[in-house]
Amino acid sequence: MRKSLRVKLPLILACCVTAAFSLLLTGCHESRDSAVFSSPERFDDTKPLEITFWAKNDTNKAQTKIYEKAIEGFEELYPNVTVNMRLYTDYGKIYNDVITNIATQTTPDVCITYPDHICTYLTGSNVVVPLDELLYDERYGLGGSEVRFASPSAQEVIPYYLEEGKIGEHYYALPFMRSTEACYVNKTYVEALGYELPEILTWDFVWEVSEAAMKKEADGTFSLNGQKVMIPFLYKSTDNMMIQMLKQKGAGYSSAKGEIELFNDTTKEILYTVAEHAKTGAFSTFKISSYPANFLNAGQCVFAVDSTAGSTWMGTDAPLIDISADKLVRFETAVKVVPQYDPENPQMISQGPSICIFNKKNPQQVLAAWLFSQYLLTDDVQIAYSETEGYVPVTSKARQTQEYQDYLARGGEDNNAHYQVKIDATKLLLDNVDNTFVTAVFNGSTSLRDAAGQLIENVTKSVRRKAQVDDSFLEDLFESVISLYHLDQVGQDTGRSELGPLPAASKALLVILAAAWILMGIYVLAGRVKRGKGRK
Repeated sequence: MRKSLRVKLPLILACCVTAAFSLLLTGCHESRDSAVFSSPERFDDTKPLEITFWAKNDTNKAQTKIYEKAIEGFEELYPNVTVNMRLYTDYGKIYNDVITNIATQTTPDVCITYPDHICTYLTGSNVVVPLDELLYDERYGLGGSEVRFASPSAQEVIPYYLEEGKIGEHYYALPFMRSTEACYVNKTYVEALGYELPEILTWDFVWEVSEAAMKKEADGTFSLNGQKVMIPFLYKSTDNMMIQMLKQKGAGYSSAKGEIELFNDTTKEILYTVAEHAKTGAFSTFKISSYPANFLNAGQCVFAVDSTAGSTWMGTDAPLIDISADKLVRFETAVKVVPQYDPENPQMISQGPSICIFNKKNPQQVLAAWLFSQYLLTDDVQIAYSETEGYVPVTSKARQTQEYQDYLARGGEDNNAHYQVKIDATKLLLDNVDNTFVTAVFNGSTSLRDAAGQLIENVTKSVRRKAQVDDSFLEDLFESVISLYHLDQVGQDTGRSELGPLPAASKALLVILAAAWILMGIYVLAGRVKRGKGRK
């Protein structure tokens, strides 16, 4: 028995090594080689199907009603399909829940998300459906002959937005809505300070006016508003702030392959400027101070940067105003492109939610999810949703309708559907589509984005705590942020980077692999020792 075991042990260990190594390779690479989904020959409407839909509505009841109406309309056309909706108030929560549910194979069928997030979902084997075949399927693709509603053709989806959903060699997302950032300005205050608001804001102008707004009276109140609170310049998303500033300066952030370029001398220059104005109190952020809209509407802010989709919170007559009436200060609101270094060549980020579909064992279920995703691109859904906030439809089909053109032309008629600030924010994006850009999407791009914002947040917090921001401080900051977001763990493969630590399964397999080799070594060494004793 012992002899048999000794003979088989090397073979067993070798098999363990081979299996572990094969599994390790599978864990690292299979997710990138996701099988292309093959659409069924026809949609089977004779059997009941259920699909789950996860979406964000930001507590906007109008958006909830649009989703509910879309589900009702879709279920009338496909009576064998039931769509179960789950609403979230934050994209980060959707992201976290998807990641959690991948392990238990309980992901939704359709979810509203971002390409950065999808790239992380792709680390799971065959989790997200590649859309290449579905997009152009003559029967069930965009504008397909078997689709039971007026689906837009692939050519009618704004090409620039469609390309944003391409990760590596495949399309994994459909655009749903698009927005950008805007600077909402208290024009009344700017003019009270003796300045004339330019057509395009520059960083120098914003910093200068912000510092001028910090002047105080003898009693400690601010001269501009007569209040004890004033934060002239407030930025909602500091990740976007850093990314846009680097883009405007032609400096590195990340390469198309996902190489990290954020930690450079231009980034340091930007952080020194941020520190200078944070130290005086002229600049702050949402994470430190709260929503820019609340300060703007209370007369405690001059420049508030937020998404165009946040326009319904901005201004004296905002329909979603979030402060009490007694704190509201009346002023003229101007909507401007975010501050620029070169006003002749404006650069602003393109953002907004996308739709992704998750793979399931039943291809009919996947096809139903794809059809529902298309339904979200119909004119009725696109126009209705864009009218709730400062989004724009992602199809030329919807944009060219008489209904949408009429909506844009009626700005100022009321302070709800046609709220002037919201219409101005929408037109700002429509007029600047060619000036927008997107960042490279890769596994870890979400962490890089978070790191970009964290640099500004940390500098702003530190100077408020009287810390000295110098070269040594910034070097330490770079190191700590790199470590916090695992940006030092970068690997290149098939044109896409892998950031962050290895998945737990891969780590376990590495341990198994190492253990197997150690056992083999012990076995061989023991054999040699025994043979040596025999010779003696």
